[in-house]
Amino acid sequence: MKKTLKIFIASAVFFIFNICTISGYYAINLPDSYYVESGARLELTTAFSINAVPDSAVQSFSAQTIPVSRTASLRLFGIIPVKDVEIKTVETPMLIPGGEPFGIKLLMEGVMVVGTGTVKTDSGMKCPAEECGLQKGDVILTANGRQVMSNSEIQEIISKSNGKAINIVYIQNNQQKETILTPVMSASDSKYKAGIWVRDSMAGIGTLTYCDPATNRFGGLGHPVCDSDTGEIIPVSSGETANVTINKIVKGAKGSPGELHGNFSSKLSSGIIYSNNKYGVFGELFAPVKSEEAIPMGLKQEIQEGPAQIRTTIDETGPHNYDIEIESIDYKNTGTKNMIIKVTDSDLLSKTGGIVQGMSGSPIIQNGKLIGAVTHVLVNDPQKGYGIFCENMYDSGMSR
Repeated sequence: MKKTLKIFIASAVFFIFNICTISGYYAINLPDSYYVESGARLELTTAFSINAVPDSAVQSFSAQTIPVSRTASLRLFGIIPVKDVEIKTVETPMLIPGGEPFGIKLLMEGVMVVGTGTVKTDSGMKCPAEECGLQKGDVILTANGRQVMSNSEIQEIISKSNGKAINIVYIQNNQQKETILTPVMSASDSKYKAGIWVRDSMAGIGTLTYCDPATNRFGGLGHPVCDSDTGEIIPVSSGETANVTINKIVKGAKGSPGELHGNFSSKLSSGIIYSNNKYGVFGELFAPVKSEEAIPMGLKQEIQEGPAQIRTTIDETGPHNYDIEIESIDYKNTGTKNMIIKVTDSDLLSKTGGIVQGMSGSPIIQNGKLIGAVTHVLVNDPQKGYGIFCENMYDSGMSR
């Protein structure tokens, strides 16, 4: 009898330990918030059954015309509490998958400091920019109360200062600051200088992820456009898109990421860009799009490991679908590396070696839904890369 009781107690302890372990794992790894299609309940594709139980004050997730936040309890086997999560009911958008390359032209909000250097003066080497606290990556907004929008404007203010102090308002580490810049006279050409190099615009190529036929709004790239010298996200004052033609492929190899080369095929703008943030580039296209090509946006809980496709353009024939495998999913990640994907399509592998620079933004489609976009390549294994959830991009693109 005692032996049977010991076995029972040991089994019970082992069972409870495993249940707590499973519950703790999901509490850590499952997201704290979800979108749920209007009129539907949250369903999770987990190895062990987890159900979302609404708060007692909320009996169902009813259809709403705008997102409404509610709280639910995730419970293992419908009984054991795992964690409380926020649920937003939404009308799942119908989006047209992109895959087309597009040109990006951005005019910065202010001018970005991309470098500093010393100026030779009669009294020695000096760097006024560093002396007043300016650093690489800072964005200068105004000089002596005048809004600065170009390299020529800030250089004009410095050269005409006669060595008098200039009040500078700038952004550093996402904080607005103020400082006094005092230019010095260069001994080499007798001009006033500050020992500073700035950039006011940039141009590049990316891939369109989606377009909303109801609004003509688009999202692309899946990651921010950053300055090549500073690595900082470029703050956008205004921007535009342009048509692009891909004319060359540099095949990727281990340790050497490949690249798509293209040219702007028209001087005319095809749309406007109003946002450049950590989830990509967002704006509005001028030409109307065909709504019949739209497919539903897939929510993150609908995404599964396994086969999927990316839609991308690697030559003049336009966008095509290529097979990939979703190897892992980080449901809790709120950044741009939500999935690890692997190219399995023999045709794409033979031409590009896998994922190459310029594919960023290529839509990922699974089970007839637009679930995300390619964002980065793994340099040591170009067959693999990262993908972002489409809902992350779409939500960011709507918050203009």
